[in-house]
Formats: sequence, structure tokens, C-alpha cells
Amino acid sequence: MYGKNIYGTIEYSKSSSPNDIGEKYKGEKYKVDLIKYLPYYYHNCDTMKSIQDANSIEISKLKYSIEDTINQFFIDTATWGLSRFESLFNVETDINKTYEERREILKARIRGSGTVTKELIKNVAQAFSGGEVEVIEDSSNYNFIIRFIGIRGIPKNMQGLINAIEEIKPAHLGYSFKYTYTTWDFIEKNLIWNDVKSQTWDDLKIYE
Repeated sequence: MYGKNIYGTIEYSKSSSPNDIGEKYKGEKYKVDLIKYLPYYYHNCDTMKSIQDANSIEISKLKYSIEDTINQFFIDTATWGLSRFESLFNVETDINKTYEERREILKARIRGSGTVTKELIKNVAQAFSGGEVEVIEDSSNYNFIIRFIGIRGIPKNMQGLINAIEEIKPAHLGYSFKYTYTTWDFIEKNLIWNDVKSQTWDDLKIYE
């Protein structure tokens, strides 16, 4: 197994243990007050409090580990378990990408299976943009346009989307992207000076 885990990929694929989870189990969500389950005459006993505090930490770690393990079964919540999905769907594990970017690539791969259609390309593009997408066909020029209408501006992981489109589209088809921005007319009619004085034009172009 050493050969598969070298160069850091184990960071995302190994199982968590109580010694690996650091301080993540701390906080009200995982905290367990064991002293309240004991008879009242123990409540002011320092020795019993110390024992129950130590036990509480271990139970908190267990609660966190159970929740964390369940999260790895779903792409939207997986972290160190993403490499298992990537292996299943034949996606290269790149630990330099964020969890969000890796999830987008996996979702696009899942949506991108099957015969290439306009709907398939739309589904893949929506997996990356997180908003509604329109695919405009230009059959006479062997081209199609992907227009982002559900979000303003350029989606964050454009290179990931381009890679996915290149992988699924027929080789003879070209394509381009069309983005949606906030118009000056909209800003003028709907915003006041206090709304915009601290923002740049780049901020305003993608104002929702």
C-alpha cells in the first residue's frame, strides 16, 4: 500500500482516527456532559469530575469520527474520502485543488456519462457554475455557446469546466462561453450611492 499512499495522497484517503482529528471534535455540537448522569452527590466531587471530563473527551471524539465517516459517503460532504470517489470515476486526485473544485469535477464526470447531447453539456456546465446554464447550438458552424444565466460573472473553476467539456464533446465541435453581468441601467435604477460607494466596478458587474 505504500506505493499508493506516497506523495501526500494519503492525506485525503486515509481513515480518521481519534489521534488524527486534532481539535475538530471540540465545541457544543460534540460536547457530552457525563456528570449529569451521575447521582447528585458526585456533582461536586473533583475526582469524579476529572474522570467524567476525560471520558467526555473520548466520547466527543467518537461522535465526531462517526459523523465524519458518514460524510465521506456523499460527494457534497466528503473530504478525505474524495479520493475514493475519484478512483471510482477514474478522476485523477489533485491535492492542490480545493475540496469544492474536486467535488465539481466529480459531479461533472457523473453527469457527463452517456451519449453527448445538448442536455448533457448543460448538466456538466451547471455542475461547475452552480447556476442555470443555456446551451445555444450553432450547427451550421459546428459550434455551440455555453451561456451562464444563473450566476453573474465568470464561474470560479473555469479550467475544470473546460477540461470536462473537452473530454465529452465531439472533436469536430467548437464552443465558446457567454457571461452575464449587471448592466449600468440596472445599477442606476435600483441602487443608491450608499450601496455602491465602497465597491469597485468589478464588484458591481456581478451585483445580484
